[in-house]
Amino acid sequence: METIPVFPLSGLPTLRTLKYIMTRQFFRIGILCCILFHAGSPILSLAQAPTTRPLTIEPMTSIQGLAEWDWTQARTTFVPGTEPISITTMSRTRQLGSHGYYDIYESISNDHGRTWSAPRLIPSLSRHQDDDGYEVAAGDLWPTYHPATHKVIVTGKTFNFANGRQEDFLKEKVAYAVKSLQDGRWGPLKTMDMPSLDHSGASILAANAGCNQPFVLPGGDLLLPIRYQRTRDQRVYTSVIARCRFDGEQLVYVEHGTEHSIARDRGLYEPSVIAFKGRYYLTLRADHAAYVTRGQDGLHYDPVKEWRFDDGDLLGSYNTQQHWVHVGDQLYLVYTRLGADNDHVFRHRAPLFIARVDPERLVVIRKTERVLLPENHACLGNSGICRIGDLESWVTCGEVRVSYGKRKGEANKVLFSR
Repeated sequence: METIPVFPLSGLPTLRTLKYIMTRQFFRIGILCCILFHAGSPILSLAQAPTTRPLTIEPMTSIQGLAEWDWTQARTTFVPGTEPISITTMSRTRQLGSHGYYDIYESISNDHGRTWSAPRLIPSLSRHQDDDGYEVAAGDLWPTYHPATHKVIVTGKTFNFANGRQEDFLKEKVAYAVKSLQDGRWGPLKTMDMPSLDHSGASILAANAGCNQPFVLPGGDLLLPIRYQRTRDQRVYTSVIARCRFDGEQLVYVEHGTEHSIARDRGLYEPSVIAFKGRYYLTLRADHAAYVTRGQDGLHYDPVKEWRFDDGDLLGSYNTQQHWVHVGDQLYLVYTRLGADNDHVFRHRAPLFIARVDPERLVVIRKTERVLLPENHACLGNSGICRIGDLESWVTCGEVRVSYGKRKGEANKVLFSR
């Protein structure tokens, strides 16, 4: 075992001693050596590295659904300040069928999620008919507080229906809207222009940002995950992270990085991004699995790999989204998966789990897995993350497909977990 040199209190360590300290690997024994100076004398101080706080999970007040409609794609953002508020947006959705999205509503909490206002229609985000006859609904929205402009921006996609019924995927666009925190009003639904070609020279078609977790950079730019098709006849998605500029009114594409896809099913889609300890992490949905990768600059990433537990087993999350939580000094993943006594649940989309991620190996640490929201005969696959502070985040999720199971006839709920 190596001997750590001890400095006499009467004088400074020699240059030779300092060089010795700098070149020895004392961190192997888990001890941080610090030189503190007091009254001109050096003191050797030994302190253990900070320990990880235990993760606590607390259910919060839910928002009740309607008799004939469900609240879906519910997600929350937090606006700090002397009078902080929390804003949850949600889609009024038909209870039966797929993608029966209509109008966007919001609910406000002024007491840190203890109570929520009755959901209120956002008139500018109502389903409407365009000049071409298509009905357009904003959907899969994710609200984000933008500190540089003191605005809230929701990002997502447009759903487009011919004759009000037949969905046309090729007409999808990156959609957004802006809320003024001065008067509480929402602006109109807007779309963001994308380049016509990607880095490979292929077309960028039907680009959208639906269900995607963005990240606000310190300078105010957004890292916005986006997916698109390269051909009109194959619904196979490629996913990228785009850097976008936001001035409080307009969202403008600047550039995008690595283009990720797989030659299977619908490719890779519904990407979500987060920054953690100087690096960026990206999780992506596939029909048969879930994928993960890591990058240095937020735009460019390593080749993707399937999500696994730390024991080597596949995570088992498939055909739905995953999202990131950074709380304390740890990185977590929120997901659903098979193998949890949940074969009766559509696509195994409940319960909703959270587990710690090993950021070096890019695996989920199995022993840390916890249930965020329990299974209750509803799907919990469309969740959202709201960062409150360094030690607190919320997860929001609207129940889906309540009308298909044992709870048929009940109203769904928007669930929250702290």
